[in-house]
Amino acid sequence: MRPDTLPLTAADFDFELPESLIAQHPAARRSASRLLDGTGALPVDRVFSDLPSLLRRGDLLVFNDTRVIKARLYGEKPTGGAVEALIERVLPNHEVMAHLRASKAPRNGSTLSFAGGAFEAEVLGRGGPDGALFHLRLPSDPLALLEAFGHVPLPPYISHPDAAEDVARYQTVFARRPGAVAAPTASLHFDAAVLAALDQRGVRRAQVTLHVGAGTFQPVRTENLAEHRMHSEWYEVGEATVDAIARTQAAGGRIVAAGTTTLRALESAALGGRLVPGERETDLFITPGFEFRVVDRLITNFHLPRSTLLMLVSAFAGRAHVRALYRHAIESRYRFFSYGDAMLLDRR
Repeated sequence: MRPDTLPLTAADFDFELPESLIAQHPAARRSASRLLDGTGALPVDRVFSDLPSLLRRGDLLVFNDTRVIKARLYGEKPTGGAVEALIERVLPNHEVMAHLRASKAPRNGSTLSFAGGAFEAEVLGRGGPDGALFHLRLPSDPLALLEAFGHVPLPPYISHPDAAEDVARYQTVFARRPGAVAAPTASLHFDAAVLAALDQRGVRRAQVTLHVGAGTFQPVRTENLAEHRMHSEWYEVGEATVDAIARTQAAGGRIVAAGTTTLRALESAALGGRLVPGERETDLFITPGFEFRVVDRLITNFHLPRSTLLMLVSAFAGRAHVRALYRHAIESRYRFFSYGDAMLLDRR
């Protein structure tokens, strides 16, 4: 393994994963997932329902309360060719930005028919990073149309079509604000019993919102990390959360982020040196050497090779430590990715 004193490349975050470890379905019960405790020098195998015993009275657990929308649509072009849309972002005036898959890109001004002709969308143009997204206008409220006709936007490594199980389980129990096209997966393990146990232990809770985009699944394709362009996501950190964090830190409690999306929102809001409330866009790319200002402990799932999230986790807990934990997880047959198991890490 290359020492971290040398410039790191995407290859330094690659690893071989047996396909059989990619979870295709969630655990039978949310908190029955396994939890790899990586807070010590050596890994400890636990179950997620153990989490409350690993936190202390006075700690603050921060969640991402985003809600996954049924962002995938199937339809056809005027020529009859098939088209698949993944709505990346909902805009005012019934407009959206979307990824489109088709044999040939539709022309500006053309219309696309979705859901067996239930409604049409007008192609307004291109946008987003490198013009990769299509600007569409829908006939009415996009969120209502997606709820009625859309499909759960399961990640590309899940091979089955979305079903009723996914409607229920590819969503956190505290999802509140619609806008994400991917779940904040570390929070999928929380259920009512775990939340009650956390309350009983004296662990307080707060929330942020970060609407997760489809770019979360994209690997870093440039070997030079400095050349990677991060996708932008909307987030909001409220004043109540900023105040709760300040009180916790003043009392000596720890800030525990439920997931990398929560961490990115908090650390983005603190880039100026102190945590400030507000809503903004973030394209923060966290790699080893990043100075964390807010989060002390992280709950996270296992991430894709060469992904920005694996780089973030390595920056947080140390690259050598994370690689050792991943080796243990593979040897112990932990389940990986969105429907997989979780890991608990301390900042190093």
